[in-house]
Amino acid sequence: MFKTLQLGDTGDEVKILEEKLKMLGYYNAIINNQFGLSLEAGVKAFQRKEGLKETGIVDDDTWQILNDYTEPKISLISILPTLSFGSTGSYVKDLQAKLKDLLYYSGEVNGSFDLETENAVKRFQLNNELTATGTVNDTTWNLLNSLYGNLNECAIANEESDYITYTVSKGDTLYSIAKRFDTTVDDIKKLNNLTSDSLEINQILKIPTTKDESNEFYIVSKGDTLYGIAKRYNTTVNELKNLNNLTSDSLAIGQVLKIPLNDSSNLNYINYTVSMGDTLYAIARRYGTTVDAIKKVNGLKDDILTIGEILKIPTEENSAYKSYTVSKGDTLYSIAKRFNVSVEELKKLNNINNNLISLGQILKIPN
Repeated sequence: MFKTLQLGDTGDEVKILEEKLKMLGYYNAIINNQFGLSLEAGVKAFQRKEGLKETGIVDDDTWQILNDYTEPKISLISILPTLSFGSTGSYVKDLQAKLKDLLYYSGEVNGSFDLETENAVKRFQLNNELTATGTVNDTTWNLLNSLYGNLNECAIANEESDYITYTVSKGDTLYSIAKRFDTTVDDIKKLNNLTSDSLEINQILKIPTTKDESNEFYIVSKGDTLYGIAKRYNTTVNELKNLNNLTSDSLAIGQVLKIPLNDSSNLNYINYTVSMGDTLYAIARRYGTTVDAIKKVNGLKDDILTIGEILKIPTEENSAYKSYTVSKGDTLYSIAKRFNVSVEELKKLNNINNNLISLGQILKIPN
């Protein structure tokens, strides 16, 4: 039995620990024979998953379960086999399970590298900018384990949990969803008032997560990039990578990212989706703000907009009025009548010189 390890330890046994946790998807940093904070976080995630006391200290019980999972797969040096069509065995099972959790594989986890498995590998490689050979070599293994490790660390269910929402896809089960988000079937059922294990495609589920007032969660979809996500949430690629312990810009469909919540306590804003023909000047005029204010809150360095881009539009905080979004069929007269004010009062408050209003325009309504 190996000796007890904890934060600050070094040596060959730390290396063995790093290799075991990396193979199981709980550690994605470089192997350097040093028990640092990243390794401690991986140990805690593994202990939590296996129902052990979450100490971050690798005692006899932790070593025993680690060895049960990994022996005789690795000794001092972890060597993962190259897998391809026709391969069989426990490594293929591990591959299929991880691809399934990352939403690339929907077949049976049976240890048989068939055509469906090969296609899942190709999709994974293509989406993560690898050559789509369908063969699982060291590069594919390393990226797969890294992304799988990130997925396992993203959500922790407990008695003080908040939740994120998840849309059920084909092949999903409560067990697979619970495993993906590191929670339990019972916790999901309790939060959603479910009386059975049956799910429907496109059903919206609340998934319990650790309450974190400084972050929210985002599930990566097809076509997402770190740049696009960072721009959407008014943050930076580097901030996203640091918060999620990412070592590259690669993302996987279904991966869960922590998103930093910027302090906006002194600023109100609405979300606006850019349409064809929009300009910053036109949007600013529509919402009673300035081009500079929009650029500042969205971190824009130029005036170029992209159709479908989501902008934060700053709005003035004033208890003397509320906001109303113009809908199809609205007129100044009908809006004034609805809120028991005069047309002239609306025009004056919103700097309108005629009776024309546009769909989606935000109007100030006197309280």
